[in-house]
Amino acid sequence: QVRLVESGGGSVQPGASRRLSCVASGSIAGIGAVAWYRQAPGNGRELVASITRDDATTYADSVKGRFAIARDNANKNTVYLQMNNLLPGDTAVYYCSVRSYATPWGGHRTTTNPYWGQGTQVTVSG
Repeated sequence: QVRLVESGGGSVQPGASRRLSCVASGSIAGIGAVAWYRQAPGNGRELVASITRDDATTYADSVKGRFAIARDNANKNTVYLQMNNLLPGDTAVYYCSVRSYATPWGGHRTTTNPYWGQGTQVTVSG
């Protein structure tokens, strides 16, 4: 079992920066493919950014040039979403979702049912 916890959300003014963290625990020895999603009130869940096991990244058009997904090189169970120049339209609950990971037994597992965290709220206003 893999558990994910997001943190780093909060209330900020337009133009500010914020870094979200996604920390995995449980039967995991390193995050492989992972994505950040967000969901604003009344909207469906939107893919924001993703990174493959081979470190290829993709971004939603709305965040290109402002957001960056990155791994923690010192802690393979942690992934970040750096958000710069935040806009009111970025207000949402942000979730991380892990689709593949290294196991403590030396293998790498891809799951058809990605693991999800509980989300962290980001509010941009002012």
